[in-house]
Amino acid sequence: NMTLPSTFFKAIIHHSYLIGVFRVCLIALKCVCPLCANHTCETSADGACWNSVMLIDGKEEAVKSCLTSAEMRGQIFCYGSRDVSKRNCCFTDFCNNETLHLQPDRPTEEVGWGRLQWTVLILGLSSLLCLTVLLAVCVLHGNRCSYSRAHKQDPEEPLDDQTLLSPDKCLQELIYDMSTSGSGSGLPLLVQRTIARTIVLQESIGKGRFGEVWRGKWRGEDVAVKIFSSRDERSWFREAEIYQTVMLRHDHILGFIAADNKDSGSWTQLWLVSEYHEYGSLYDYLSSFTVSVEGMIALALSVASGLAHLHMEIIGTQGKPAIAHRDLKSKNVLVKKNGTAVIADLGLAVKHDSTSNIIDIPTNHRVGTKRYMAPEVLDETINTANFESFKRADIYSLGLVFWELSRRCSTRGFHEDFQLPYYDMVPSDPSIEDMKKVVCEQGLRPNIPNQWQSCEPLRVMGKLMRECWYTNSAARLTALRVKKTVSQLTVTKDMKD
Repeated sequence: NMTLPSTFFKAIIHHSYLIGVFRVCLIALKCVCPLCANHTCETSADGACWNSVMLIDGKEEAVKSCLTSAEMRGQIFCYGSRDVSKRNCCFTDFCNNETLHLQPDRPTEEVGWGRLQWTVLILGLSSLLCLTVLLAVCVLHGNRCSYSRAHKQDPEEPLDDQTLLSPDKCLQELIYDMSTSGSGSGLPLLVQRTIARTIVLQESIGKGRFGEVWRGKWRGEDVAVKIFSSRDERSWFREAEIYQTVMLRHDHILGFIAADNKDSGSWTQLWLVSEYHEYGSLYDYLSSFTVSVEGMIALALSVASGLAHLHMEIIGTQGKPAIAHRDLKSKNVLVKKNGTAVIADLGLAVKHDSTSNIIDIPTNHRVGTKRYMAPEVLDETINTANFESFKRADIYSLGLVFWELSRRCSTRGFHEDFQLPYYDMVPSDPSIEDMKKVVCEQGLRPNIPNQWQSCEPLRVMGKLMRECWYTNSAARLTALRVKKTVSQLTVTKDMKD
């Protein structure tokens, strides 16, 4: 029948239109998620289902989950690499149910195609081409709008990749462009990849459960490169996503530069590039140095300010969701040259959407650090349906960081040796049961020396710690209240003498 292609084409267009209308009306998109409850997750209608497969030690390993619309804007999570990784984003319920393979089996026999099959193939390719062109137009238009908002004095000039990566730009200028480009959520994907692939690694400066941290050079300037193992793709994905949250950039949160996946041909490296701070973590710094009263106040205030910004929700078209850290400790705080600090390692962070009251909890396998876990986390009584519970657990951990910092404060020649919280109550590598017994059952907290009472800033810090350590989480201070209290501390003349 010669009318078949025309009739079939009209039916396909009509069917696609109905699907599109139905898609817009959807409240949520459902996707396959093996690590989630009921093996199902939900995202907004403008999100996507994510399907990923990676080659790890010669074996294919798959990950299936949901992507939010914010993650879709990052684009990097929908791109794979030939023979090493493959990622696919799709947009209908449970469309990620298929199993991806890097090396598909070859057909055992050739099968001839009829007119109907060729028609479907041509229509599919045409639709894909149209979608690609439409996406490219939207991305270009979005970039131009972002630049117009950031540079109102010259709205006609496009903020292209060449402008962002001009040879005379240093890192600080690049970071400024990120924070004023209008999106507030980081550089374009191509610029991030260009930066990551022109970094020269210099030396390894640390190792952890996620992988390794290196000092690298980009245009003669130092950067930190956090290299995740390929088994921890979800942690890399999550941390890159959090760092690119709109309006997250802050003086006391580690400055994010780029995320990229680099293939060597047989394995994949997952890179997260950030600012480099030569003093290292607060843990390393306090292990080697004491601090003055002024230094203690500066470090404490900057940590509290960073946490207050994380916890704060900013309402507006370019707003920011409230974020809880969930793994705050001295090893995840970095010391800057000017004597202040930044909060780092956001791989376990959770976000809260107040309009839908959805708490975005990562699906990776990592947990927080046992020594710094709040009582309600240790005994599993935390209400994970209430976002305030996660913020209050952060405040407990903040009190422990303040305790480590205050012990190293030198006043009138007196200071304590550096120790981790509960060093005298639990083993060096405590289990959950060890911590639960001390913190929950016995209700113990780190000792506050009597000598602190003779120094007003240390006395106030001791009082702050106790108010951060309450067993009843609702009674703990907020990060903003802690920030305001520390900001009011002053150093009297006799202390300076």
